[in-house]
Amino acid sequence: MIFETVVVGPLEVNCFILGCAETGEGVVVDPGADGERILATVSRLGLKISYVINTHGHFDHVGGNKSVLAATGAQLFIHESDIPFLTRAADVAAMYNLVTENSPRPDRLLEDGMTITFGTHSIRVLHTPGHTPGGCCLYLAEAGIVITGDTLFADGVGRTDFPGSSHQALIDSIRDQLMTLPDETRAYPGHGPATTIGHERRHNPYISL
Repeated sequence: MIFETVVVGPLEVNCFILGCAETGEGVVVDPGADGERILATVSRLGLKISYVINTHGHFDHVGGNKSVLAATGAQLFIHESDIPFLTRAADVAAMYNLVTENSPRPDRLLEDGMTITFGTHSIRVLHTPGHTPGGCCLYLAEAGIVITGDTLFADGVGRTDFPGSSHQALIDSIRDQLMTLPDETRAYPGHGPATTIGHERRHNPYISL
């Protein structure tokens, strides 16, 4: 499987580009900004993007949706609970003296346990509310990878001081959805370095199992 990270925007969001080496079908996860850089990487990898997936609706993760969707004709996925964020992205970014674009509405909705297939690979959606009501993680079992958005970080967890956030829901999501994955699973968060589920199980100060 093709798996590449492009760090985008002033908040340094990890945008992930996934691809099937056999079919050339691809997925872009969290194109938060810098659409031209994302598209240049897609072109270099020779992929045809079928889906854009937002792990959640915060502006720094959705600001590049419009440009990437327009260039690729891909379908947009997000959880229903985070749809309201999409049309407020520009206004919220402005509160931080940043500029971004609002996102188009989604074509399809993420649901817990659903499977998204691209080429010979599949993604299982894990609904992990807490950072936002509709936050989701994306598990690729055969590759031993989980994309955790802003739910779980290396030695940390997502912020829960935003409207609609819940610290208890976040911790419950991590325990119930992520800590049940194999220790060797590589976890790729929305910001910062990758980690493993085993490392976080043993060392993350916010998680007590």
